[in-house]
Amino acid sequence: MKNLKIAIGSDHGGFELKSQLLGFLRDKVMSVVDCGTHSKDAVDYPRIAYTVGRLVASGQANRGIMIDGAGIGSAMAINKVNGARAAACYNVALAKNSREHNDANVLTLGSGQTNFELAQQIVEAFLTTECVEDRHKKRVALINAIENGPIEVGPHQATLLGSTGEQVKVIQPELENVGASDMDKITKRVQELLAAQAATTVPTPSGPAISIKEIPNLIDHTILRPDTNKSDIEQLCKEARQYKFFSVCVNPTWVTLARQLLDGSGVKVCCVVGFPLGAQPPETKAMEARAAIRQGAKEIDMVINVGALRSGDDELVLRDIRAVVEACRDGSAKCKVILETSLLSNAEKQRACELAVKARADFVKTSTGFSTGGATVEDVSLMSRIVRDKGMYVKASGGVRSYADLRAMVQAGATRIGTSSGIKIMQEASGQTVTGPAAKY
Repeated sequence: MKNLKIAIGSDHGGFELKSQLLGFLRDKVMSVVDCGTHSKDAVDYPRIAYTVGRLVASGQANRGIMIDGAGIGSAMAINKVNGARAAACYNVALAKNSREHNDANVLTLGSGQTNFELAQQIVEAFLTTECVEDRHKKRVALINAIENGPIEVGPHQATLLGSTGEQVKVIQPELENVGASDMDKITKRVQELLAAQAATTVPTPSGPAISIKEIPNLIDHTILRPDTNKSDIEQLCKEARQYKFFSVCVNPTWVTLARQLLDGSGVKVCCVVGFPLGAQPPETKAMEARAAIRQGAKEIDMVINVGALRSGDDELVLRDIRAVVEACRDGSAKCKVILETSLLSNAEKQRACELAVKARADFVKTSTGFSTGGATVEDVSLMSRIVRDKGMYVKASGGVRSYADLRAMVQAGATRIGTSSGIKIMQEASGQTVTGPAAKY
């Protein structure tokens, strides 16, 4: 970050925040070009935004920062400059995303939405994050290509654009350029993969089978008992490494240890929040989530305020979920919303799912495993019908203790399983002798 040259500008509304950020950037030993304005007198932001964008696009600055009242107008102006890719960001997660996915080279901020403390975090994330994935670089190249005229589009898009009179190119399926010898190789490889899948798939008495290789990626390997000790966490993480489960799910006090034990394994750390009653204020849950994320949690399973939902206080429930979702977004973590379905009517389950969708959570989850009941096929099916078309997922948890249980939940719509019986499930799925009883939360 020290070797970057930054072009920074603002209008009169962003002047004060720009002045503060100038000191912050110079403290980081960066070369900074101040493009104005230099007072609180009213100015037209597009002129300054254009200057920032041109300096970056021409290579005279590595990155740019432009501040106005909302950050939107400046982004629109800068994106008219060939070679400039501006992103208006209001939190750290958006700043990281704009760099990782879009290779944005200019950050725009809204002084009316962003204080100095948050602005520092956003700027640091923007300046330290890189776009490295080939699939993202390919899409950035498509964005850049738009500046030079029409780009290739799909057949449907070409039909729609035909009415504009624009000459468009239709993207060609890649297989049209594959020779006969390549097709033979592809056919042979597909046959090999199908044969391998048949050899590793366990037949089931009803419904489709689930490949053994798919099972670990469905499982959050869980231990949430109040008497859990250090050796229990060490064993949990050892098993998760061995079987390559998606994550381990633990109480907040064990997040740091779990992260250390799983470092380099690819297994994520999931932490429960507001657990198991969900009766804490939204601010407390958000603070708990942020602390867990700082310590290494990549997923947060939060319990909703069940009492508020049953009292009809949807506004409080929405605020409760949204507080944790925002904490997760800021920390690039996923948020799962535990409904505690055994305590709710079907109408209440539906309302809870709809509120989770409105709050932009990532999952809805059935149960804590500590109430009067756990996951049921009926509840998972109901939840899936409500959220799946909204881009959300369902986690089944509580009482999932066998391969048959897991299969039933997945067939009902679950895409993640919370269980302490992951080892037993794997043994049953592979036809091994089960070496011990199903574990409990």
